[in-house]
Amino acid sequence: MDELREIFLRYEDKSIEEHLRSLESIKEFSGTFYQDVVSIYDAMTRIRNLQRNPTGFSHNDAAILGLLVRIWKILQEIVRYYKEDNGQIISMLDRPVVEAAIIAEYLMNSSDDVIEDYRKCSYKDRLKTLDDTDKPFFKTKTGQRLQNSILRKLEEDGFNINSFEVQKNRDWKLSGKPFRQIFEKSTVVPPDFYKYLYGYSSESIHGSWNESMNFDLRRNDDGTYLAFPFYESVDMRLVTPVIKIANHAFKLWLVRIDVIDENDRYFKKAVQWIDIVNTKIFMAFDDLYVG
Repeated sequence: MDELREIFLRYEDKSIEEHLRSLESIKEFSGTFYQDVVSIYDAMTRIRNLQRNPTGFSHNDAAILGLLVRIWKILQEIVRYYKEDNGQIISMLDRPVVEAAIIAEYLMNSSDDVIEDYRKCSYKDRLKTLDDTDKPFFKTKTGQRLQNSILRKLEEDGFNINSFEVQKNRDWKLSGKPFRQIFEKSTVVPPDFYKYLYGYSSESIHGSWNESMNFDLRRNDDGTYLAFPFYESVDMRLVTPVIKIANHAFKLWLVRIDVIDENDRYFKKAVQWIDIVNTKIFMAFDDLYVG
């Protein structure tokens, strides 16, 4: 694909190591690299094997594709705030990327029944909304539009209001599992990394005290606090681990839709190249950073 070829051509005459000799050069180079990763992921969500999928993807493939599109769209915003040196906003965005990538990996390593279960679990609150259709709000045009949109989605998905007994019995959890158990099945990160990559940002009390101390308050010497009206700076530690997880999901997707073969060497090269460069950035930063 021409898009991938153009990206690789920009790096042909560059020694990556030359851009990883100082923290300042790592920051500049990594911003460019992350943007190119987003462009590659975007391209990967737009390709298909025309023999396997001549017009588009089935419901179960589309459930995975939607997660991958969500990943690159959020990563695009992460890169924007990375270049603006705004770590606080990135801290709000990296969690849904990890979530989408882990769920996508889980679905691609599971059966079609599990993917259908995933689709059905998304209807939990929509079905509860349909229980309220006798209330005054649903006599209004706005309420009727909401009701009709839910019913239309159910029909397009091949479901009806009686299709969800299994999900109700499992408390609307995918495969009956909390997200932590699904995360621990991932092959790309150790199970105990849940608390580092996901748990910190999904604390039991959202908008927590720890988050305020990290980003929104300044502690005085006497133990009192004042407002901190600025944004925290950022480095690759908020981005590189997220790309490591996301890249594995895209790798599995290319295999699933049958586009990795000798004729599609750019796609295979792309996921391998992202892994290699992403790791080099991490190792170079780790060697240089003191703090």
